[in-house]
Amino acid sequence: MPIRHIIVHQIEKKPDGTPAVLHARHTELEASQAIENMLADLNESYNAKQGKAWGLFHAESGAYPFSRWLKEYIEGGQNFTSFSHTAVEHLQKLMEESNLSTGGHVLFAHYQQGMTDYLTIALLHHSDGVAVTDELNVTPAKHLDLGQLHLAARINISEWRNNANSKQYISFIKGKNGRKVSDYFRDFIGCQEGVDAPGETRTLLKAFSDFVESEDLPEEQAREKTNTLVGYATSQAKLGEPITLEALSELIDEDRPKAFYDHIRNRDYGLSPEIPADKRTLNEFRRFTGRAEGLSISFEAHLLGSTINYDENAGTLTIRNLPTQLSDQLKRG
Repeated sequence: MPIRHIIVHQIEKKPDGTPAVLHARHTELEASQAIENMLADLNESYNAKQGKAWGLFHAESGAYPFSRWLKEYIEGGQNFTSFSHTAVEHLQKLMEESNLSTGGHVLFAHYQQGMTDYLTIALLHHSDGVAVTDELNVTPAKHLDLGQLHLAARINISEWRNNANSKQYISFIKGKNGRKVSDYFRDFIGCQEGVDAPGETRTLLKAFSDFVESEDLPEEQAREKTNTLVGYATSQAKLGEPITLEALSELIDEDRPKAFYDHIRNRDYGLSPEIPADKRTLNEFRRFTGRAEGLSISFEAHLLGSTINYDENAGTLTIRNLPTQLSDQLKRG
């Protein structure tokens, strides 16, 4: 993961209305193993974070100037340090306007992963800990707490510059307490949600369930394909990469690599060729299966409580909206 440029600044700010104080660094951080390890750990923590959103820049304006500054930097109009100074001063101003905000270290990192350029911006905080010295004494120590990442965004620069129709080249952490805490950071980046990741993931899973039903697959094959889908989607989520429908289709049926992709296109589910995977939605998608005395049943867990109800005391399942094929067979007797 080659690091092109990286710098860190500090903003001192308490959530009590006191002015924010900026301590800006005037030179980039020099490449080192420690820097590479930190960025790798940050990416791992960010990729694992649930509750991210995907979107795009607002149109350039006085209210949302960040994309203009980034464009100037990419096109050589200013260097990375100057770009980060301009941006962090804007962030300081927005912090002062938000009583809920707290300061921290602001990291700007422009790096390359494969053939793709990314810019990550994260507000990092310290944690108090202890360390053992060379003299085997225990001493207080501070360290960056990358595991508690609450405000961060990652911009796919290559996607932004090369695909004018993309609506998901920015990912950002939405924040747990509604939008209020993360509002100022979202306004700082100047981004808007363009893709509903949970909704897109649910639509993908619905398309897959319809596909399995239409193929009338045996229980074991259905379970294998479900595991393939969840495994691929989960691995993409861990990498911070989107689900590619064509790649997924090839994995689901190697003998007919276009079958699932064609099913999605022919049914017009409205899915984009690439969709961000929502880990929370994926975790809910597993199959319940059972077989006994001529009865075999299998269904996705997300159907429980909607089309399928389970009564534990009575030991019964109530199924609504039966598959058309099953209804036709029952009518024929």
